[in-house]
Amino acid sequence: MAVDMQALIKAMTVYMTTCMSGHDPSHNPTHVLRVVHLAHTILEGELSRHSTTTQYDRDIITLAATLHDIGDHKYLPEPTDTKIDPKQMVFNTLVAHGADASLAERVQTIVSNVSYSNEIKNPAAVRALIADERYRELAVVQDADRLDAIGAVGIARTFTYLGSRQQKGAPGQRWELDESIEHFGEKLEKLEGMMKTDTGREMARERTRRLREFKTWWMEETGNDN
Repeated sequence: MAVDMQALIKAMTVYMTTCMSGHDPSHNPTHVLRVVHLAHTILEGELSRHSTTTQYDRDIITLAATLHDIGDHKYLPEPTDTKIDPKQMVFNTLVAHGADASLAERVQTIVSNVSYSNEIKNPAAVRALIADERYRELAVVQDADRLDAIGAVGIARTFTYLGSRQQKGAPGQRWELDESIEHFGEKLEKLEGMMKTDTGREMARERTRRLREFKTWWMEETGNDN
């Protein structure tokens, strides 16, 4: 019996919200819903540009975007007697909600390869997955997640995330605002060049410009513009 995809997407949205509702605003359900919206925007842009060359599955994109932060090492629960394999959380949850193993594996593989750190470790593997028709939706979901990391929203998320780390840090550990600005150059300004879709690349161009403009303002106001 074929799974009802719309019912599955709804169930996964509820599951994601339950898992992530306690996270700080840089990685909470609102972030995920923005990524889902961005993924749909990229999909529409790509279909209008390349309608006869590249085919994407909208439901796979929606599921992977909805679940892309499930299993994120930064937010895993504290170890307990019940061991959780973060690399199988999405697969197991999808199967438990009626998805067949091939669908669950497809979404899990995409989710497991969205992150920036994963791609930095093995960029060739990510390129190979995107070239594989089973996982080409990775390009759209990855671009959507990275778009939410830059521009005005990305700036807010950077300060929020580093502030939350301060709260969780060791006694006496201090976080300074300049660390957020350093993060711009270390990672965020590089994302535009790592976009996989034409639509994502175009959207990233403007968001990166905003990021750099904010950085310029920061340097001027703090006297570090020399």
